[in-house]
Amino acid sequence: MDHHAEHNHENQIADHNNDAHDQHHEGHQRESHQDHGVDHSGHEDLFRRRFWVSLALSVPVILFSVTVQQWLGFSTPTFPGSNWIVPIISIIIFGYGGVPFIQMAVPEMKRRSPGMMSLISLAIIVAFSYSVATTFLKFGESFYWELVTLIDVMLLGHWIEMRSVRQASGSLNELAKLLPDTAERINKDGSIESVPSHLLHPGDLFLIRPGDSIPADGRVVEGESHVNEAMITGESKLVSKTTDDPVIAGTINEEGSLRVEVSATGDDTALAGIMRLVNEAQQSKSNTQVLADKAAGWLFYIALVVAVLTGIGWVVAVGFDIEVVKRVTTVLVIACPHALGLAVPLVVAISTSLGAENGILVRDRIALEEAHLLDTIIFDKTGTLTKGEFGVVDIAVVDHWNVEQALGFASALEGDSEHLIARAIQEKSQELSSSTPKAVGFSAIKGRGVKAEVNGQDTYIGGPKLLEMLKIEPSGKLAEFSRIAGNKGQSVVFLVHDNHLVAAFSLADLIRRESEEAVKQLQGMGVEVVMLTGDSQEVAQNVAQELGISRFFAEVLPEDKDKKVIELQEEGKRVAMVGDGVNDAPALTRSDVGIAIGSGTDVAVESAGIILVKSNPLDIVQIVKLSRLTYRKMIQNLIWATGYNIIAIPLAAGVLAPFGILLSPAVGALFMSLSTVIVALNAQLLRRGLL
Repeated sequence: MDHHAEHNHENQIADHNNDAHDQHHEGHQRESHQDHGVDHSGHEDLFRRRFWVSLALSVPVILFSVTVQQWLGFSTPTFPGSNWIVPIISIIIFGYGGVPFIQMAVPEMKRRSPGMMSLISLAIIVAFSYSVATTFLKFGESFYWELVTLIDVMLLGHWIEMRSVRQASGSLNELAKLLPDTAERINKDGSIESVPSHLLHPGDLFLIRPGDSIPADGRVVEGESHVNEAMITGESKLVSKTTDDPVIAGTINEEGSLRVEVSATGDDTALAGIMRLVNEAQQSKSNTQVLADKAAGWLFYIALVVAVLTGIGWVVAVGFDIEVVKRVTTVLVIACPHALGLAVPLVVAISTSLGAENGILVRDRIALEEAHLLDTIIFDKTGTLTKGEFGVVDIAVVDHWNVEQALGFASALEGDSEHLIARAIQEKSQELSSSTPKAVGFSAIKGRGVKAEVNGQDTYIGGPKLLEMLKIEPSGKLAEFSRIAGNKGQSVVFLVHDNHLVAAFSLADLIRRESEEAVKQLQGMGVEVVMLTGDSQEVAQNVAQELGISRFFAEVLPEDKDKKVIELQEEGKRVAMVGDGVNDAPALTRSDVGIAIGSGTDVAVESAGIILVKSNPLDIVQIVKLSRLTYRKMIQNLIWATGYNIIAIPLAAGVLAPFGILLSPAVGALFMSLSTVIVALNAQLLRRGLL
């Protein structure tokens, strides 16, 4: 890209970026997320390149600056033309690194809404003009080294801001690598042809064999299988697929062959949708960033007013001379704080990076910022606090039998079954390392259970209908076990060996191991945890008691979930909703902060401000921690950044001149640099506060 083309491209980026800012505040519809991502990627590269080039060119400017030499007590060798090194290189830096800010300030001025770009442009234009004038008219000290360092720091701040979002999206970018390069397309004559995946079109049929990655979104037209969608949703359980069920590009077929009709490819797939959500995060601005922009706008007007008053005051006091020009120029240059340009971008860069490292995708920065105000978090039970899959939660056995023996026999019977209950028993058996005897003569008893011969005896496993068929009535501890499990809303299956009832297994939706700790930590942080579910009162109460949740809503219809959010908000609470399904979308939208957990392909994602790549409830704790720390650091940095101006501008104007205190441009620049260093170090402390 040549120099002029690059400037033109940057100008387009500037216009686009500021237009997006307008649309954010005015509620206008944005352009496609994909376009935004492309623009910001180019934006980052441009600022990165210009920062490093400008920084390298700034070294001789600083070394040959008389003020810096006096401070550090050294001198550079002189030679013919050495006095032109500083002005010539500074002019180059101004044109290469400073002009983009002026270009981005133009839309602000057209809108009559000056912000950070206007303030930066005012400072560098004044510093540049004054310095060039002093070079040729020989009437005072120049601001060259202050000019180039100001440009360097502002380029760094904007590069960091663009880089932060890319870092946050890095973990999801890896998902694109899951797409296979080729697909087995089924032609109209029934033949199978291996083709590049990008050549698939909606309506095409393709074959998925066991172990294959799925190349495109589609719908099963033939076959049955289980698909691993963990890489998209974060859920570890395999998802059953049969005719008319949807499949997702990038997921893995574990068993069985499927014939699938393509419904979406390329940019239209769910995987591409996730990436568009990442790009959308780039367009959002936190309230604190908006506050920083407003502060810059205020400082723009304050600088102009103070500069005018300074000029008038000095003319009245000493008459018009070069000192008046110097004072006015000093005010305008010092009014642009390096630190304000870095205050929020540095914190955003670190917080989004920390979030991404912990599986937290911030789709809307305002959502992350608002999370520090939360006092109530609603968890949708199924798939969030629980795994959304059946598991063995308790076992009872008769005398002379033990749990491992009962599990071994049950696992032997269920070894050839793919039923959810069978899988739950097998997983529990593996967890306890139970020895499994050999079962022969396996057969299914429709609607009742299964039968096989174990150790030479007929052995059955099934529910209450099996016992009815065998005319066996539970008694003693097994009868009490069955009653208690039923009261909790759990399913019970029985093991019968040699016509004797020997064990009972209660099964329920498994509670995630992390849920109890997540609830405990949130409550310790002063956040009330509320559970919401469509399950029965008994099931909800059992889960709530086990997790230590005192308030829950049971038997809630999907369309009524958002009403529960409103109910809590009307109590004056700041509410976050954590959900994982399409049915949660209205509640996620209605809440103050919507958090989608393990639902990357869902409408819920579109309705959430924060998305968790993993399905770990403890990540909710991390969101609250990260939000509180981020907000605290942003406010601290804004105080440091603007505090410098509160002190420096009046001193630069000369309010204490009658007392012999007058801030020189050099000392002002030193204070400005110190403020920037403090802001940078304070932002880095964010890393020490999390985890």
